[in-house]
Amino acid sequence: MAFSFGGEFEVERGREEVYDFLTDPNRFGPLLPDFESLSVEEAGRFTVKVKVGVAHIRGTATVRLQLAEAERPRRALYRGKASVAGGEADVAAGFDLEESSERTRVRWTGQAQIFGPLTSLAGGLLEPLARKNVQKLIDGLQKALS
Repeated sequence: MAFSFGGEFEVERGREEVYDFLTDPNRFGPLLPDFESLSVEEAGRFTVKVKVGVAHIRGTATVRLQLAEAERPRRALYRGKASVAGGEADVAAGFDLEESSERTRVRWTGQAQIFGPLTSLAGGLLEPLARKNVQKLIDGLQKALS
């Protein structure tokens, strides 16, 4: 089961400052919906744990991410794997930054490919839940950058 998301927003900060925020997991990690913890293994690699609840599946998802593309101050792309009881997912999240005046336009994309029994157990609940949580994250990023 695969999902893709995307959108854009503008903030009244310079592109360098926005890039620094989006490439620092200690700053944006706690904005993830149902955030539990974060551990940075090395520059560009970190693990975040978030609470999940889909259908009858409850627990903690472990998401291991790597900053796969870093083009300061234009682009940041994360790739990784998530695991939770009942499933795994390949995930990606990217940010393209465009500066205009003293504002920055953030174009974002996200993809997830979910595998395992979770897809049949949670079925049609996964995509609406993912959309809701992605929107919560984007709202949190906008607020933190405003």
